[in-house]
Amino acid sequence: MDQVNLWQESNLPLAARMRPRTLDEFVGEEKILGKGTWLRHAVETDHLLSMILSGPPGSGKTSLGEIIRNMTSGRYIYFSAAVKGSVDLKKILEDAKGRKRKSGERTVVFVDEIHRFNRSQQDVLLPYVENADIILIGSTTENPSFEINAALLSRCKVVKFDKLSRENIMEILKRAVNDPERGYGKLNLVISENVLKEIAEFAQGDARSALNILSLATEIANYGKITPDHIHEATQRLVLRYDKNREEHYDLISALHKSIRGSDPNAALYYLARMLEGGEDPLYIARRLIRVATEDVGLSDPNALPLAVSAYQSCHFLGMPECDLSLAETVVYLCAAPKSNSIYKAYTEVKKETQKGGYDEVPLRFRNPVTRLMANQGYGKGYKYPHDYPGHFVDEIYLPPRLIGRQFYHPTENGFEEKIKKRLEALWGKKFNSSQDSREDHE
Repeated sequence: MDQVNLWQESNLPLAARMRPRTLDEFVGEEKILGKGTWLRHAVETDHLLSMILSGPPGSGKTSLGEIIRNMTSGRYIYFSAAVKGSVDLKKILEDAKGRKRKSGERTVVFVDEIHRFNRSQQDVLLPYVENADIILIGSTTENPSFEINAALLSRCKVVKFDKLSRENIMEILKRAVNDPERGYGKLNLVISENVLKEIAEFAQGDARSALNILSLATEIANYGKITPDHIHEATQRLVLRYDKNREEHYDLISALHKSIRGSDPNAALYYLARMLEGGEDPLYIARRLIRVATEDVGLSDPNALPLAVSAYQSCHFLGMPECDLSLAETVVYLCAAPKSNSIYKAYTEVKKETQKGGYDEVPLRFRNPVTRLMANQGYGKGYKYPHDYPGHFVDEIYLPPRLIGRQFYHPTENGFEEKIKKRLEALWGKKFNSSQDSREDHE
């Protein structure tokens, strides 16, 4: 398509090409960027201050950052908190501090998705903001009151972006259709007002999403007349891409879990790396490892759970990329640990029992006689205190009458759980049947 090369000066996606270059090109957000607002004045006069830009996806936060890049006399550095960690950030901050003190040059550091930084990583920014070594501009789709450290937040101006209106999205789409330099103006596209409205409705205030739909629909229509069918196909493809990414998200965590359950450290490390290098939240992985430690290792190795919890804390304190080895170490340990799902099976069975309804009353001897009336009613009467007996154990029936003899927990003979099994058999004798027979009798 030689015709396409007339306007396609780069391989940038349409959404990137159509970013506003000036404040006058900015669509929407009149309350914060309209003429006479403090933010517009700050950008136009280059009297910037540290701020947090908060708002939904595609509302213009990163675009404002690019406008500031073009207008500021200082150095501008873009930093993605989703991709890089505190080590990279620290170098940028130290370089900025050195320039400021040596030549007076200001540095604007735009931290995209700043909420992806944990509290410790956010703390790295604090002294540089406090001492005016940098001007911090952080963008987030989350509520900054919950996701940004209070100390850092108190030193920044919070700017709230609203979701773009349908009219705003329509204006952005029309500009892309007609712009001969960055859009499709030289292609003579045929697209009706109703079709543009359909795109705007689907985008739900997200300018990036709207432009992606327009771009894909234009390709589907072979750069000719764009119909509602083309829009429908484009939206379906975009939704499918998202669903595939979402499916892969679950496929990879499932593969990691099953590789650990199968004691294969090589496969488990591979799937771990796939997720981390693909941008997966390390805290999500760490939470799943805690589940693996309880579901598939359990009491066969009681150290597995505290190690997994420690990995979670490591991710919380360090963030990516520094926490990658903590996760890798935990994954290998869980792979090598003896396996047991007896706790999982026991709780599944007892949960099924409780979900039948009609709860049995707690035997009176196990109830705490808080008042004299309760004591008179027999609460606590006949309770045998185990510590008063040899070995700190007494042969007692703790289950309600209907469930006497029922066994939910069946320990395996793997790892430490073998000791647990022998201990329980020594205490309860024939009453403790670790085989499956007692369970099957009640099913």
